[in-house]
Amino acid sequence: MLRIHREGKTILLRTILILGALNFLVFYFSDSTWVENIVLLASVVIYLLVLQFFRNPKRYFQVDHTKVIAPADGKIVAIEEIEEPEYFKKKMMQISIFMSPLNVHVNRYPISGFIKYAKYHPGAYLVAWHPKSSTLNERTTVVTESPEGKEIMYKQIAGALARRIIMYAKTGDKVLQGKDSGFIKFGSRVDIVLPTDANILVKIGDKARGGEQVLAELK
Repeated sequence: MLRIHREGKTILLRTILILGALNFLVFYFSDSTWVENIVLLASVVIYLLVLQFFRNPKRYFQVDHTKVIAPADGKIVAIEEIEEPEYFKKKMMQISIFMSPLNVHVNRYPISGFIKYAKYHPGAYLVAWHPKSSTLNERTTVVTESPEGKEIMYKQIAGALARRIIMYAKTGDKVLQGKDSGFIKFGSRVDIVLPTDANILVKIGDKARGGEQVLAELK
């Protein structure tokens, strides 16, 4: 059974009402069966596209405090050492996942623990793979501390099409690895920032599977 994320329920209702009204008007005023069929077919396609965008498949992972799991579906586009300026203020490893409009857009907590830092940043809407999108675009920053005292950051980054980021994390919250942490609407990017000694288990070009795939092991 297709599970729909809570962020999509209102939009799906509005979409079906708008498409239903459009089809009613076309069928009422049009004398062309061809036009009526085209509008009906287009409406079905549009609704199915919106429906698949808000799908929320179940993912299964045995909680492990030594492993960092993918917070999102998508393609791994960067693995690099960075100078993290916002929270850690030192060299860290960053894994970037690009989410296309066809990917599942549910975001999930990469580790269990307590939220140490959670902040929303307004910004620009550069394409998600732009090198400066992680610092200039609209984004959120969340840092979770594991039971072992390891701190992991993940960032939701808006792309050229994404105009709304949903973040559930609040400072002080206790969170569970793999559970919903938010949602990004349309194409976007998620960055995971790790200690430099983390054992990275993926490579550029790999397809990440949010809530299940292990990206790295913590030492």
